[in-house]
Amino acid sequence: MTIVFEVHGTTFDNEAHLSSGHFDVELSPLGIKQAKELGARYKDQEFDAIFCSDFRRSYRTAEIAFGNKFPIVKDNRLRECDYGDLTRNPSDEVEPQKLDHISKPFPNGESYEQTSKRMKEFLDDLRQKYHDRDINVLIIGHRATQYGLEHWINGIDLKTLVSTPFKWQPGWSYTI
Repeated sequence: MTIVFEVHGTTFDNEAHLSSGHFDVELSPLGIKQAKELGARYKDQEFDAIFCSDFRRSYRTAEIAFGNKFPIVKDNRLRECDYGDLTRNPSDEVEPQKLDHISKPFPNGESYEQTSKRMKEFLDDLRQKYHDRDINVLIIGHRATQYGLEHWINGIDLKTLVSTPFKWQPGWSYTI
């Protein structure tokens, strides 16, 4: 199974330097442009399905990029981390606290171990559903989604993932 991971397009909260967490924010005009570019980047590729979180920023990225070309499946296990009381706080306040919430949930939120557990359940279901087929899927998600992929597929510990500054690139590929 090949999994390609892409980050959702830029949102209004991203542009305002706010940590959205579970706040369901819209794509900004830049995010819409990025979603179109995502579709163009994969115009010659075939996916058996596109999986995304149930947040608009994720599934709208998929819809804008691919329309009805592939099945788009929303799955709430692919959500961003729930920052609880810190939701929509300035990113420069939330980012330094992330390492404190690997195991311990954000106040009234969740931990990165919990987000990673969601991702493991998703991957286990994917393996079970497609165990007898060679498939190619795209996941459009969030940083917590990618942390889970890197943790469960590449064996990278969550502390390393959370402490490494995020660097955008045009897709990450995983084989399981």
